[in-house]
Amino acid sequence: MCLGVPMRVYSIDGSSARVELGGLTKEISIMLLPSAKVGDYLIVHAGFAIERIEEEAAQRTIEYLRQIAAEQETKNSKNHDA
Repeated sequence: MCLGVPMRVYSIDGSSARVELGGLTKEISIMLLPSAKVGDYLIVHAGFAIERIEEEAAQRTIEYLRQIAAEQETKNSKNHDA
């Protein structure tokens, strides 16, 4: 299964952009989305921006991902303690 993750653009240099999610920064290609701008939220998959999304949708998705990670951490902790 593939997962695209919403990340916020904070700098652009030609066809590359620096994006951030939860303190993690990454350089990605915006060749498929050349109209991307600083401040945009982009869906990033395999190092490529594949879609622009509204900030509200990005924040909602980020919160869902945090909840999933927290539930998985709790589950792993319980399995480790057993």
